[in-house]
Amino acid sequence: MATRDEIDTWIARCALGDRAAFQNLYDHTSAKLFGVTLRVLKDRSEAEDALQEIYVKVWKGAKRYATGGASPMTWLITIARNHAIDRLRARKSTEGDDALAFMPDKGPGPEAQAVAASEARRVEACFDTLEPDRANAVRRAYLDGDSYADLARHFDVPLNTMRTWLRRSLIKLRECLEG
Repeated sequence: MATRDEIDTWIARCALGDRAAFQNLYDHTSAKLFGVTLRVLKDRSEAEDALQEIYVKVWKGAKRYATGGASPMTWLITIARNHAIDRLRARKSTEGDDALAFMPDKGPGPEAQAVAASEARRVEACFDTLEPDRANAVRRAYLDGDSYADLARHFDVPLNTMRTWLRRSLIKLRECLEG
């Protein structure tokens, strides 16, 4: 897995028209973006087509990427997810408006949204019980997809220490949520 800094650099070099950087970016991120696209579209062939279009958007939009903001993988995943959703909507609109009228709304209702918001507050409260660097490591590992090695380098700790941090932090989170 490429580091955040490497991906940042590749995107910046893509903005300058560097094809080698684009190849590196594709090689190191396409599997993840394909997975995101496939989950949304649920059709392998369409996801492959969408992935090509996504990387065209990345190539053209690299100048708009701001380093230092959200993680570069978050930026790429957002592009992939939004593009896949747009394709899904376009597919559904070709099925006809009548078909859409009879499709059930699979989104959560008001009660489910209220429960989810409450659970989110509980999770955040449990994160607050962790030391800030441990909470940051857990978020980066499980929300941003950073590898243990990337996290160990970032926090300047041995790899086994990082594994211990994450394992103990997850145990503490579980205990907090169960309590």
